[in-house]
Amino acid sequence: MPRDFVLPDLGEGLTEAEIRQVLVREGEIVGEDAPLLEVETDKATVEIPSPMGGRVEKIHVRPGQTVKVGQVLVSFGEATAASGKQAADTLDPTRTLAPEPKTVVADSGRAKQAATAAPAAPREGPVPAAPSTRRLARELGVDLRAVNGSGPGGRVTDDDVRAAGSTGGTAAGSPAGERAQPATAATAAAAAPVVAKPLATVGVEPPPLPRFEQWGPVERQPLSHLRRTIAERMTLSATLIPHVTHFDRADVTELDALIRRNLETGKAQGVTLTLTSFILKAVAQALGEHPHFNASLDPAAGELIVKRYVHLGVAVAAPRGLIVPVIRDVDRKPLLDVQRELGALAARVREGKATLEDLRGGTFTVTNIGALGGTGAIPIINYPEVAILGVARGREDPVVRDGAIVPRLLLPISLTFDHRVADGADGARFASAIVRRLEHPDELLLGL
Repeated sequence: MPRDFVLPDLGEGLTEAEIRQVLVREGEIVGEDAPLLEVETDKATVEIPSPMGGRVEKIHVRPGQTVKVGQVLVSFGEATAASGKQAADTLDPTRTLAPEPKTVVADSGRAKQAATAAPAAPREGPVPAAPSTRRLARELGVDLRAVNGSGPGGRVTDDDVRAAGSTGGTAAGSPAGERAQPATAATAAAAAPVVAKPLATVGVEPPPLPRFEQWGPVERQPLSHLRRTIAERMTLSATLIPHVTHFDRADVTELDALIRRNLETGKAQGVTLTLTSFILKAVAQALGEHPHFNASLDPAAGELIVKRYVHLGVAVAAPRGLIVPVIRDVDRKPLLDVQRELGALAARVREGKATLEDLRGGTFTVTNIGALGGTGAIPIINYPEVAILGVARGREDPVVRDGAIVPRLLLPISLTFDHRVADGADGARFASAIVRRLEHPDELLLGL
């Protein structure tokens, strides 16, 4: 009897995804955790591994198709003794799919602990785990079958995988076969063009558009899944949240000089200092003084949910659209560690390798458009957060200091916040707290 694999719950309230690539063919033998499909959500492009080994009997989806959570993606044939990698090697060794190998580097103490610890008994059948959890297990070299799941119904969680990895959990030891190329993706995409999907609206039905063709030639281009989701979320935010923006400027002359002085020192430690990392630290410290900007509003309960952790989102312009990866616990990390994470996250986003875990849990967002120019911007709040900081390009302006006119590098900032949560005076105080820290960069660098 065929075994159906449906689109799993991707977490974070995600209900649908767009198929980007089909990485297997019908009739092919795949191993458990082998790359099966690549899907795009409003958060990231995610590779979904196979939850079981066996022969692919039928592929129910095609590239460009939008699918809902619970919809059947692939049907597998009956499980047999010949399923998995051994059967695949016998039938067609060039098309075997197996989990990609990962090199696990551990210190001698951990290696000794792993060698002496008795591994958990492997479970039989597919392991219940989310795609992001499976990917984390592959990255940490943890065999999911040897992990005891603490989630509902024995589901393996990210914390279970990290715990197994930190205690020398069993690594997947079978060698990986050659990864399959998406041979059917291009042909399927050509045979089945992407169908445009209407945007969801919030409370307002837009009037019908005029026939633009009457004035000249036009071209209709379907929105990508990511762009459609961005449009819907921005509409949601602008419709539900009463936005108000406070503008200010920070004198970053000393900060710019500090970054220039320490460029080589930072590179010697594997980081390239940038203005953004200092902004993130300044925001994190200012949120400690003004925690109601590090919150979400629950209108139904009449409560403000104040988060006692500071996970900052950083808007990154990627080829696919604007992506907001999250750096966690910025308030508790040294500035160099924040810069190191920022560089790695931005690189993963631009290369299309960001995971859902990279993009979850933000409490406040910073968008720095200074590299692109402009004198200021009013960004839309990243719902369900309650505030966002916009940063434009710093420029030298004449400033009066001690009775003399001198050139100073001034950085325009704009704080947009939810007027239901804070008043104008609150926003001005919070923005001033950020400015004050940017104007004393030594304290940020030293973590004071």
